[in-house]
Amino acid sequence: MQISTHFLSLQTTPFLSFRHRLSYHSGSARPFRFKLVNSLANSSELVTALQSETLKSLEWHSLCNYLSPFTSTSMALSLTRTAAIPIGQSKEESQKLLDQTTSALHAMEALKLDPLDLSAIEDVSDILHSAASGQLLTARELCRVRMMLRAARAISKKLAAVAEEGSSERYTPLLEILQNCNFQMELEQKISFCINCSLLTILGRASEDLELIRAERKRNMENLDSLLKEVSVCIFQAGGIDKPLITERRSRMCVGVRASHKYLLPGGVVLNVSSSGATYFMEPKEAVELNNMEVKLSNSEKAEEMAILSLLTSEIAETESEIKYLLDRLLEVDLAFARAAYAQWVNGVCPTLSSKEPEVSISNIADNSLSIDIEGIQHPLLLGSFLSNFTDSITPNSMDPSSLGKIDGMAHMKSSKDVSDSPVPVDIKVQCGTRVVVISGPNTGGKTASMKTLGLASIMSKAGMYLPAKKQPRLPWFDLVLADIGDSQSLEQSLSTFSGHISRICDILEVASKESLVLIDEIGCGTDPSEGVALSTSILRYLKNHVNLAFVTTHYADLSRLKEMDSQYENAAMEFSLETLQPTYQMLWGSTGNSNALVIAKSIGFDGNIIERAKMWVESLKPEKQQERKGVLYQSLMEERNRLEAQFKRAESLHAEVMKLYHEVRVAADNLEERWIAIRAKETQKSGEQVLVKELGNKLATVVAASEDENTVLIQYGKIRVRVEKSNVRPISSSKKSDAISSRQSFKRQEEQSREFPSNSDTTESGATTYGPLIQTSKNTVDLRGMRVEEAAHQLDMAIAERGSNSVLFVVHGMGTGVVKERALEILRKHPRVVKYEQDNPMNYGCTVAYIN
Repeated sequence: MQISTHFLSLQTTPFLSFRHRLSYHSGSARPFRFKLVNSLANSSELVTALQSETLKSLEWHSLCNYLSPFTSTSMALSLTRTAAIPIGQSKEESQKLLDQTTSALHAMEALKLDPLDLSAIEDVSDILHSAASGQLLTARELCRVRMMLRAARAISKKLAAVAEEGSSERYTPLLEILQNCNFQMELEQKISFCINCSLLTILGRASEDLELIRAERKRNMENLDSLLKEVSVCIFQAGGIDKPLITERRSRMCVGVRASHKYLLPGGVVLNVSSSGATYFMEPKEAVELNNMEVKLSNSEKAEEMAILSLLTSEIAETESEIKYLLDRLLEVDLAFARAAYAQWVNGVCPTLSSKEPEVSISNIADNSLSIDIEGIQHPLLLGSFLSNFTDSITPNSMDPSSLGKIDGMAHMKSSKDVSDSPVPVDIKVQCGTRVVVISGPNTGGKTASMKTLGLASIMSKAGMYLPAKKQPRLPWFDLVLADIGDSQSLEQSLSTFSGHISRICDILEVASKESLVLIDEIGCGTDPSEGVALSTSILRYLKNHVNLAFVTTHYADLSRLKEMDSQYENAAMEFSLETLQPTYQMLWGSTGNSNALVIAKSIGFDGNIIERAKMWVESLKPEKQQERKGVLYQSLMEERNRLEAQFKRAESLHAEVMKLYHEVRVAADNLEERWIAIRAKETQKSGEQVLVKELGNKLATVVAASEDENTVLIQYGKIRVRVEKSNVRPISSSKKSDAISSRQSFKRQEEQSREFPSNSDTTESGATTYGPLIQTSKNTVDLRGMRVEEAAHQLDMAIAERGSNSVLFVVHGMGTGVVKERALEILRKHPRVVKYEQDNPMNYGCTVAYIN
């Protein structure tokens, strides 16, 4: 089989040069998915784990989700939702991503009347993998590849046209993404020539053989149809059928004829019979050869179509790596436009990534030289949440990303009546040479939020994202952003909050480099204040000499004094208004903040005496009184320990007494059971004794004789003698036999009357309802132990339904995890028939008694 020469004669444009080809393997990551960790730095599992924890602490996943509405392809949407967007592995790579974002912003402005549409770029990676693994692609799958290639070529042409009309330098970063891509124009044209993608059928022009086969098949079918029409008309005229009938049975064309007129087709072949047997579907002998030819040509046509699909599949398999490379580059373009739309949404500005500081003396650094100069930056997550309230729908289908980007976040804040809900901008200005910044201030004052803002700004810059700030932010490129923020307690590792906190810091110190940013929240907390200050001071001195910059928050005033001894430390405080008694969330650089705990407590309404005593205690905590305070604290702790030990001993003694009493009651209960069995067995030994037989419906019978095995007994009921097990026999006194019979009959009559005429017979004269005896038996007990919650609930509902009026029900739920017990109590509390219930107690563990009306 050969592709038709008609196709080979088509004029095709030459391929674009393909100079750069990346190697791929199945399931490999995209080439642009840079890691946050510099490959030259420590790339151990510890670094990976710390980076993952840092991104989680800074809520990077939530920030990436704000990019999702601005993506156009399913590939980019997946990356943003999984927080897998590219992050620069070096300063050059991060700058390249920023340049792409800037270029996309220019393109969006130039194409605002005819926006770039990337939605037609479909992820065909699975189709490429199937072709490479030898699976035959369908016409639909081939057309999906064709549509993707056509859309990719259209995008490239549109970007090139924009660059030609304006300043080409603006669009160079975008054009460079696609410049080495092979758009497979010849493959796209081959698929278009061979397949009708609207009907998903293979065209006859795909090959000369297919064209000849289809022409021959058409002629053969015309002859066959003419013959069958003639035969069916003859059958109809001869009364062999109600109307001419031509149909297909067993892949062969035939006519319908009544069974009684089968003789009209001598030599014909019966292919099928109707369900009633009245109609035969027969192939005339004249049509056999034509049908044979139809089957042969049909098979040949299918084989030729499969050969065409196989040829196209093999061509796709050969170009798999080139098409994957094209998909990766298109994904890069989509992410660049998503970042640009996000930048417009938050009214962001492009950050400048500063180079590494020169090794110069601190005294030679100018006063106005800043390593970090970020003015008026808002917390990206708080800003995103705030702006989302003004956009009802942010989806690529409902609104173009370029138009969404035109939403001016700042304009919204200025015009909105809810402007107070917008995040407060903060300034982050760190002078060159500063290595450690200590942030102090009250709780809920914004210390942690400000520190997180810096962490997010650093990672956003590395990922090519604009910052929601003013002017032009400037900050270093950090190889690692390492954070210890939040509760580090780990129950799985048996770590306390302090142990987890220090363990994380220990790991951070191990991997941090001279280009790293370290963020520590509430350093040294969770332990004795004096030891916490000492340890924190030592950690900060280490960080000063081993990292680019460290930001820490603290309530320890002593840490703010480090600046007095070393200019490489800097202080910052979160402002607190004593007039409004509310934090302003403004950062005051060079200042030391107070916790203002007593002022806040007084504003809440604490008793004045409590506040005054607290002030006196603060005075007592001054450094000169620390040793005295330690002695008093130690003495009080020793007294508390002695008191707790005495209580423990008393509790231990009481527990021993209770367990002794419990065992005595348990033994007595076991003996009662044994004594009852023995008494019953002894009474059933007597000949002539009147007994109640369970298997006879508790009828009275007479014991004739006991057996030698002592397990059965011979009884007589009327003229019937039968041997039954002793467990089914209950003795009754002969003197009370008649009373029992008459009492049972009377009770039966009363029960029937009570069902017909309800009465208050179960109510005492005082009006209080009486219940059956509070004695647990197998009939008034439901055992829920070992059941699942829903199974236990079902069994309990059935047990309540089966109980008679004014009765008790013993619900055995056990102790266990308490889940079954909680469910049982909930049912008893809400059930309309349950008047009240008594929960288990120390004398009756695991059993609740319910009173049923």
